[in-house]
Amino acid sequence: MKDELSAATIAKFIEIRQNSHVTSVLKSATEQWTARVLSMIFPEFSPFIDCHGSAVTADIESIWHDFVIIETLLNFHSFTLQEAADELLNVREMLLLDAQAALDGDPAAQSIEEVILAYPGFRALAFYRIAHALQVRGYPLIPRIMTERAHHETGIDIHPAAVIGSRCFIDHGTGVVIGETAVVGANVKIYQGVTLGALSVSKHMANTKRHPTVEDHVVIYANATILGGETVIGANSIIGGNSWVTASVAPNSFVKREP
Repeated sequence: MKDELSAATIAKFIEIRQNSHVTSVLKSATEQWTARVLSMIFPEFSPFIDCHGSAVTADIESIWHDFVIIETLLNFHSFTLQEAADELLNVREMLLLDAQAALDGDPAAQSIEEVILAYPGFRALAFYRIAHALQVRGYPLIPRIMTERAHHETGIDIHPAAVIGSRCFIDHGTGVVIGETAVVGANVKIYQGVTLGALSVSKHMANTKRHPTVEDHVVIYANATILGGETVIGANSIIGGNSWVTASVAPNSFVKREP
């Protein structure tokens, strides 16, 4: 005897698909668009480069067209074409500073090109900086889709609302977590497994600062955990590996885990 599904069951699955159609399309479109944007500002990721002005214009307009489709799915519009192009150039300049910081800070790095193409920390920052530009303009959902894609590819989880200054270097990177309200200054080096997280709080504190502030020229070694919205790591400090920090640290400090 052949098993048969009831009409009610089939109807329920149809309803689930219909309700999820827009978000499914949005996720796929956002991931594809992000890859194209990254190739636009860093042609190293593109399989083919045409330097003629007409080709550049066509690529920008094509990427813009795809972005407008995403905006339409969200029913949210903010950028003009010129504003978007200018913002991408600003993002590229920030990322070049990040890449230079990696080159300056890692004896193993031989060139800027190596950092751009082969360093997961750079790739995660690239996704983050594009997503952050959209987050600042109030775009819903797509910044999170973008940074989650970076998380999937690199093992580095950066919330798009976090604020990260120039010349950030995430070395190795696997397992790094930077939370929503974290603030990271300029010239900060972060090793693998570092968490800039929140102490356990209730949902009603969602709009408060829950993640730490790291000031300029700080080095945070592997697997250090720094928690709390009131926690400030002072400038020029070093946080040793496996440290657990839930209180502020004065500038020029050295914090290490006691054996």
